[in-house]
Formats: sequence, C-alpha cells, structure tokens
Amino acid sequence: MDTLGYLAHGFAVAFTPTNLLWCLLGTTLGTAIGVLPGLGPALTIALLLPITYQVAPEASFILFAGIYYGAMYGGSTTSILLNTPGESATIVTALEGNRMARSGRGGAALATSAIGSFVAGTIGTLGVAFLAPIVVKLALAFGPAEYFSLMVLAFITVSAVLGSSSVRGLTSLFVGFVIGMIGVDLQTGQPRFTFGMGELLDGVDVIIVAVGLFAVGETLYVASRRYAGKDEIVPLRGSLYMTASEWARSWKPWLRGAAIGFPIGALPAGGAEIPTFLSYAIEKKLSKHKEEFGTVGAIEGVAGPEAANNASAAGVLVPMLTLGLPTSATAAIMLSAFQSYGINPGPLLLTTQANLVWGLIASLFIANVILVILNLPLIGLWVRLLKIPAPQLYAGILVFATVGTYGISQSPIDLIILYLLGAAGFLMRRFDFPTAPVIIGMILGPLAETQFRRAMTIANGDWTVFYRHPLSLTLLTLAFIGLVGPHIWAWIERRRTRGPEHVPGDA
Repeated sequence: MDTLGYLAHGFAVAFTPTNLLWCLLGTTLGTAIGVLPGLGPALTIALLLPITYQVAPEASFILFAGIYYGAMYGGSTTSILLNTPGESATIVTALEGNRMARSGRGGAALATSAIGSFVAGTIGTLGVAFLAPIVVKLALAFGPAEYFSLMVLAFITVSAVLGSSSVRGLTSLFVGFVIGMIGVDLQTGQPRFTFGMGELLDGVDVIIVAVGLFAVGETLYVASRRYAGKDEIVPLRGSLYMTASEWARSWKPWLRGAAIGFPIGALPAGGAEIPTFLSYAIEKKLSKHKEEFGTVGAIEGVAGPEAANNASAAGVLVPMLTLGLPTSATAAIMLSAFQSYGINPGPLLLTTQANLVWGLIASLFIANVILVILNLPLIGLWVRLLKIPAPQLYAGILVFATVGTYGISQSPIDLIILYLLGAAGFLMRRFDFPTAPVIIGMILGPLAETQFRRAMTIANGDWTVFYRHPLSLTLLTLAFIGLVGPHIWAWIERRRTRGPEHVPGDA
C-alpha cells in the first residue's frame, strides 16, 4: 500500500465518531492550555498520561496530537495580548504581535497567526505523511552500531538545544539515564539501583516521572513566580479580519515560515525555537515595512514565526515516529505514552501499527481545520481564561496529577516518588536545568545500552565496530562536532571581538 492508500486508511480511522470527539476535545483543551501563561502541551499531556491505561491507543494519540497542535495555536493569543509567551516557541510572536495589539491591530495579529498556523500545519502534516516512509527506508539500513551512534547524536544535540548550556542539558540527560536503569537488568536478571525496595524491581514508571517533572514541578515553579510581576492584558480592538493589504503581506511569510520550520523540526536537533527566530530575521530583512518592526508592530513578524512554529511541530513527529527519537519536551512525553502501550516507535511502526500512525497523521489534518474554526470566532472566550484565579488553577493541576498517578497502581510509593520528582523538577527549573532531557535519557538510555550490548556481542567485544561502519562513524563525528563545535565557535568569536593584542615595547 502506498502513502496515499495509507493516508486514506488513516482518514477512515480518524473519521469515526469516537475519534472525532477525541480530536475535538484535544484541540479545545490544547488551545485553552496554550492560552494560559506558563502552561504548555508537555505539562498537559503528562497530566493525561494515566488515561493510556483505559483508552485505545488511537484515541489517546489523537487526543495528544490535538493538544499539541492546539497549544501552538493558543500560545500565540497569550503572546499577542499579554506579551507572555506560553511556550518558548512563541517568544518571537510576542515581539511584533504585542506591539500590533497595543496599536489597535490585535485582531489582525491573531488572524494572521491562526491562518498562518493552519497553512503551515497543513503543509507540515503533508510533510510527515510523505517524508516518514522515506526516513523508514533509510532507517532499515541501520544495525545496532548505527542505532547506538544515532542515539549518542540525539543525546548531544537535544541536550544542547533544550538547555541553556550543553553541560546543564547533559547533566539532566544523565539523571534520566540513571532513573531508566532502576529495576531488573533484562539481560542479566540482576537488580540495579533498587536500594533493596521490592517496589522498584519493575523500575520507575515513565508516566510518574513525566507527571512529576512537568505537571508537579512546572506547576510549583509557575506558582512560585506568581507575584514576580503583574501582566497587563491588552484589550482586543479592531476587526478580527485582515485587510487586503494584510493578506498580501502575510501569505509569503506563511509559506517561507513553513519551508523553514518543517525541515528544522524534523532534524534530530530540531525544535521550534531555531526556525521561529530564523523566520523572524528573514522577514525583517525582506520586509518593505522595516520601520514597523519594533515600533507599531509588523504583521510579517507574526505571520512568519507562527508558520515556522506550527510547521516545526509537525516536523518533530517525523524522527519520533520513524526513529523513536524525541526532539522536544512534548515529543518525549508522547514517546513515553507509546511505551505505556508497549509500542516502540521505529522503522516498522508505520506498517505494524498502521491504524495508530496513519490515524494520527490524518487526525492532524482534521485538527488544523477544527482549530481555525475554534480560534477566530471564540477568541473572546480564550481571553476570559486568562482571568482564572491562579491558586485554583494550580491546585486543580496538582489534584489531577495526584489522582491520576495513584490510579495507575494504587501504590503510596508512587505518590512519594511523584512528589520527590516534582520537587526535583521545581529545583531544576529554578536553577535553569532543562527537564525534557531527563525523559529523553530515561527512555532512550536503556535502548542505547541494549543497542551497545548487541553491537559489542556481534563484534565479539571489538570496539572498532562503531567506527568501521561508515554510517556509524558519520553519526559519531556529527555528535563530536555538536559537543565541541559551539565552544570552538565561541572561542573564535571572543578572539575576533578582542582584536589585535597590545605588544609590549611598541610605541
């Protein structure tokens, strides 16, 4: 069956009444979460992970994907009207969007954001459908050595991208790797890091880790900063429809943003931050209205980055589905959901789990249409969500996290672990250590260990297997460049800005 045939089958799955309701619920919830400052799709999906024990896989992932896409839409509302990005990917949107709102053009900013998100999201989803099978063909050429080298590359690049420094990112990754080692070693049958506790022999459930770090830890952090400053909501003035001139200024940035966002999002070191900043820089350079940037707000500075943001969100799904590599916090949480179903994403996923994967991809097209319908006419409703009292909001999140976690195994030990990890997550956010690499290390660490052992067994303990294979050597070389390259570049830049040094004795 070719891609179009699989996609038609996916629409048959996604258009069932039950799955359509899950898609509507996900997009609505995702938009609401995106609007609320400080919250995001990773926290929400982590909070809902316990439903994977009760709901069919197709329904769960259609719900999660709707939340993921919806939060990207909703985050722009907060950035434009409140100047408070809900996600790091919407930081750039706030630069021009909030200035447009303050100059009475908030409606146009929200409209170009929503329509651009729809255009780019559709293009990105088409990219997932047609690029994923190609990536699968390449991945089938991977052996244990190549997979281990690929995971090393993912460890280095993702830790560097998700953290403020590579050291902090790698530290978080190592913490996740240690958590992933807890339990019985499947190859030797020996317990590791259990401290004599029988409850830890099966390891720590990845759902508990995700909910602890993202839901509990993030909520405590956001609540602790509640009185750090008071945000002002800019009243929505003007029409929600764009003029002919604003349409003419927006459609090219939409296409350019999609072209920038999707390929970068699909890279193992992707994410949404890089393409949004890159799109903003390009639009500022190409715009004929440069005087509006940084003053009254340029619509191109909203249209391009928002398109890049949503296209990269689609691109992130490519390495996650085909290689099992998460390149964002949300992708890491979704990967943990796969594990809770006993499904390992990889090259065979598109055929062995066709209902799940193609139903998920088809639901993304449906979610894009639903989100355009939800966002523009109901913008007044989303703005009212900003008035929810913060104490009630944070308390509700903690209650849901506690009840959901206890429902997994009815074990008090799980609740103790949940809140210990929540405290750790709070401290990590407080001291600027990224939490996403912990989940990535916990999931990919044991897999990397397994591939390393397989490669060494096949090669009879010969270490050269990792650089005798050209593809493995290439991946390790890229990982080394990713680790030392930024430090070398920073050193060169310091030398360049310092200029010629004074030579003693010169007149």
